Amino acid sequence: MRPSDLVRLASYGLQSRPTRAVLSALGIAIGIAAMTAVVGISSSSRADLDREMAALGTNLLTVAPGQTMFGEQAVLPDSALSMIKRIGPVHAATATGQVPQTAVYRTDKIPSGETGGLSVLAASPDLLATVGGSLAHGSWLNPEHPTVVLGSTAARRLGNVPSVYIGGRWWTVTGVLDPVPLAPELDQSVLVGWESAATYLGFDGHPTTVYTRSADALVEAVRAVLAPTANPSSPDEVKVSKPSDALAARRATNDAFTALLLGLGAVALLVGGIGVANTMVISVLERRAEIGLRRSLGATRGQIRAQFVAESLLLSLLGGAAGVLLGYLVTGLYAVTRAWPTVVPLWALLGGVGATVVIGAIAGWYPAVRAARLSPTEALTG
Repeated sequence: MRPSDLVRLASYGLQSRPTRAVLSALGIAIGIAAMTAVVGISSSSRADLDREMAALGTNLLTVAPGQTMFGEQAVLPDSALSMIKRIGPVHAATATGQVPQTAVYRTDKIPSGETGGLSVLAASPDLLATVGGSLAHGSWLNPEHPTVVLGSTAARRLGNVPSVYIGGRWWTVTGVLDPVPLAPELDQSVLVGWESAATYLGFDGHPTTVYTRSADALVEAVRAVLAPTANPSSPDEVKVSKPSDALAARRATNDAFTALLLGLGAVALLVGGIGVANTMVISVLERRAEIGLRRSLGATRGQIRAQFVAESLLLSLLGGAAGVLLGYLVTGLYAVTRAWPTVVPLWALLGGVGATVVIGAIAGWYPAVRAARLSPTEALTG
């Protein structure tokens, strides 16, 4: 028989008993839907956990100048930031630079000694995106004008002022930051543009803190090369922060989730395979007369086997596809109610259908062999 004939014959075999076929496919679909939903809900939960842990800065490393061999304060080269950005796994890098001997005042009438402990930092344009910061209100720095953005603590100390006095010049306040948990030093700082700091405050352009974000799996490898990359001539004069402890916890959680998902998926597929086998065994018992008639009309044992294996494959394919779709919908609905991202791994979708077909073929093989072994006389009189 041609493959098209075999498909039509298998389809006819299922259509001749629609109720049993639908119930059997439904049983398979429920099993696969349960597997897909469990995998999807677990993956969505893990994605939400990853999102929360990413907010903790698990892949954030900082680079700062250390001390020279004589105990003096070292300096990062001007090229440190651009060199760090060239590291392959680093997908974001930004910097701030301390503007020395510069204080911030609410008015020009305040004595020079009353600085309030606030520092002035030159900031790169992409600072907030890298450190996970946000504006409480207002806008970011205007590179064409002397403007500032206040950290949350600095804003409370200075009060609601439209401008501040820095370096003998008035600077317009354009925005105020929310607290930045990953970079708390920004809370007590007044941020000015990098170019504005150089133009109006004599900033020398040396970064004092470089913030980097890199691929989670390569954080340790990135940390190992940050110092020699930032200052190739004196890597010992560079301080690099340690990876967050949350990164190890995140990896342990991911490993546990992966083992759980594999175990649940295997159980669900086993249940689905047993359902297919049970359906096909019963089908052979019920269709002994049909098998005998086809054998008496000249059908070979191989054709009988092929027919029942094809029916098993078709039944598994329909049930698996329906189960994957149902599982995806259940995952999406549950994720929406919990404000999670909807994540169903591609391997769960393709593997659910593919594994069901494979298991269906294995499960349908024994009933197919059993059907092929029936002699025409035994099948017709049994």
